[in-house]
Amino acid sequence: MLVTRGLPHDRLRPGELAFWALPLLAFFAFPDHLVLGSQILVTALFAVSLDVLLGYAGIVSLGHAAFFGVGAYTAGLLSVHGYREPFGGLVAAALVAGALGFAVSLLVVRGDDLSRLMVTLGIGLTLQEVANRAAPVTGGVDGLDGIVMNKLFGVFDFGMDGRTAYLYSLGVLLVIFMLLRRVVASPFGLALRGLREGSARIPALSISVRRLQIAVFTLAAAIAGVAGALLAQTTAFVGIDVLGFPRSAELLIMVVLGGAGRLYGAVVGTVVYMVAQDALSGVSHVYWQFWVGALLVLLVLFARGGLLGGLDALLLRVRRAP
Repeated sequence: MLVTRGLPHDRLRPGELAFWALPLLAFFAFPDHLVLGSQILVTALFAVSLDVLLGYAGIVSLGHAAFFGVGAYTAGLLSVHGYREPFGGLVAAALVAGALGFAVSLLVVRGDDLSRLMVTLGIGLTLQEVANRAAPVTGGVDGLDGIVMNKLFGVFDFGMDGRTAYLYSLGVLLVIFMLLRRVVASPFGLALRGLREGSARIPALSISVRRLQIAVFTLAAAIAGVAGALLAQTTAFVGIDVLGFPRSAELLIMVVLGGAGRLYGAVVGTVVYMVAQDALSGVSHVYWQFWVGALLVLLVLFARGGLLGGLDALLLRVRRAP
C-alpha cells in the first residue's frame, strides 16, 4: 500500500520506510547540495504545518509565514543575546509562535473563509512592518545576523558544508512528522476531517467547533515556529522576508502541488517545487516561473488531488486494467 493514502495505523509501512530512506541516500549522493537540501527539509516542515491547518481542518491562511518568521526571530535573537542551545531555541520558538497562533485564532474562528484570509494576511503584513521598524532589534531590511549555535550534542559543528544542518533538519522533520502522523490518525485528527467536511455536524458529536479550530491553529503555528527556528539556526541569518506574503503564497502552492490533506503530500510538493525552482532558475533567471506555472495548470487539469492524488488515480487505473 502506498504512503499516499491515509494513515490509520501507527506502524510504518514499507513504502514509508523507503520514503524516509531517500533523504539519507541524498545526503551521501549529493554532498555538494546539502545546503539546498537542508532548506528543502526546513520548508517541508513548514509546509506540513500548513497542511495540518488547511488540508486536514480546512482553515485557509495567507499569512502562515507570520508564525514561521516569529519562530525564526525568536531563535535568532536568543542566539544573538547569548543563548545558543539548538534544541532550546526550537522549544522557545514553538512556544512563542504557538502563543501568537492562539491569539490570532481567537480572531480567525469568528469569521468565514474570506475573513480568515484577510485576518491572516493582515497579521503577516503587520508583523513584517513591525520587524522593519524595529531595526535596532531585528536588523530591519538588512536582516538579523551574528547567529551562532553551539555544537549539536556538543560534538557536531554547524559548518559551512551543511552536513550538520542537513542531518539536524532531517531529524527534527522526522520527529515532528511522526508525531503529527499519530495526531491525524487519532480521534482529534478525525474531528479535524469532520471540521473540513462540514463544521455544522461537529456539535452533534459533542465537540466544540471553536475549541477545535483554536487547537489546530495553535498547533500549526507552533510547528511553523519550529521550522522558522530551524531556518535561523542552519543559515545563521534571518531576513525580513521570512514574514512576507510571498513566502506564504509559495507555501500554499507547495501544499496544493503535493496534495492537501496528506502529510506526505506537503513534503513531496516542497521537494518538487524547490528542486524545480533551483533547476529552472539555473536555466533562466527570468522565465523559470513560467514553467512552474505551467506545471500547476496541468496539475489542476489532470490531477485534482495533487501529485500524490494523481499517482493514486494512475495506479488505480493500472490495477483495474485487464
